[in-house]
Formats: sequence, structure tokens, C-alpha cells
Amino acid sequence: MQTLALYNVKGGVGKTAAAVNMACLAAASGLHTLLFDLDAQGAASWYLEAEETAAKARKLIDGSTPVGRLVQPTAFERLSLIPADFSFRSLDVLMKKADRPRQVLSRLLKPFSEQYQLVVLDCPPTISHLAEAIFEASDLILVPVVPTHLSVRALEQLRDYFRSKNLDETKLKPFYSMVDRRRHLHNELLDHPPPAMAGACRTSIPYSSMVERMGEYRAPLATYAPGLHVANLAYDALWKEAQRSLKRLQQAD
Repeated sequence: MQTLALYNVKGGVGKTAAAVNMACLAAASGLHTLLFDLDAQGAASWYLEAEETAAKARKLIDGSTPVGRLVQPTAFERLSLIPADFSFRSLDVLMKKADRPRQVLSRLLKPFSEQYQLVVLDCPPTISHLAEAIFEASDLILVPVVPTHLSVRALEQLRDYFRSKNLDETKLKPFYSMVDRRRHLHNELLDHPPPAMAGACRTSIPYSSMVERMGEYRAPLATYAPGLHVANLAYDALWKEAQRSLKRLQQAD
């Protein structure tokens, strides 16, 4: 089992849309996939029409609620979901108090290794003990970056944080998100990527009203958008890039 995180310290960069679409594409490619919505806002859970859960963060962390009980099926073959709960806003505090905080998420995910081939994490936009547990548990961390100076700065801060904590920076793989080719700055940053984008995915995700309509349909893009729509093709290409990276990591192990 491998773990793919969609993470950025900055919000509003298309992270949840990417997480939901990547998880659905992974399942469609034949992988038994689990999407874990770690963001207390629960946007990924809402997109996939999750049922309400009585699970609370404290009971999840202290082990009184086995994580397997939280798994729900989705409308998509081979895709399951652990929905978020508003109590997840306390995960950072709870993890800080736990034994070996960085290992908490890895321990929670370990029981799924026999049932799932891929876990996709939709992560809250924060640098915290939860974030460090995410960094530890993930094989690959996709970082959506809007082509603006503030978004690039957030990526630079993330890289600096990895270096300061001696974390494995090679796990980070940024990609441009919400790209609007009508904007001069977007074109400039795509055509002349800053150093922080080193090793970035070749695929970028366009800004598209079709992606925004995920909230209208409460479904991943592929279920309602034409197959050859530019955003559909972009998510498919991004998933294939991520899949190749995961395969290389698996072979290296």
C-alpha cells in the first residue's frame, strides 16, 4: 500500500478538487483506493456524499474507535472513504499529546495495507503536528500551486520547513493549479518556473468553471464533464504522472 497526499499550507489552491479527482481516477485505473478526508471542513466528504459519522478525533487517536469502522463505500467501484468530522479540527492538539506524534497517522493507516493499494489524503492547510504526521506517512506529496507570488512563497516556506526539520524533501512534487492563461503573471510563472518549482509535475490543472461545478453535481469531474474536456484530460495526466512516481518509489524499495 502506498500513500499519496494532496497538501499545501495555503488554502484555496484546488487541493480538495485534486484529491477527489485523483482518488476516483486511481480507483478507475484498478487500484483499491481509500480517500481519507483529514480536513475538518469536510469538503471531500461532501463532494462524495458521505453519510454523517459519530466518529470523534479524540476516540480515533486514543484507539477507542477503530479506524476501520469509519470507512464508508462510495458510488464508485474500488473507492472507499473515511469522511471528515468537525472534531478533526483538534487533531493537531491530540497528536501533540500522543506517543511519537509523527507516527500517529502511519499507525492509523497500517491496518488498511491488506485491503487497499492506495490511500489518498486530503489535508488541511496548516503546518502542525498533523502536517508532520502526514509528511511521515506519505510516499508522495502533491502540492498544488496557483501561479501567483503568494502561492509560490507558500511552497518556498514548505520547502524551508522540510529542511529545518530534516524531512525528506524528495517527497514533495508541486504542480500548477487553477491556471488561467489569460493572465500575464500565470503565463510568466509557467514559462519561467521559479526555483521552488524544481521537480514539478509537467501537468498543470486549468482554471475551469467545469471544475467549480463539482459542488453542483457533488461528484468528481469525470462523471459529468465531457471526456475530452481540458480539465478532465489534465487531471488524468496528473494522475498518470503521480502513478509513475509511485511505481518508481515502489521499485526503489
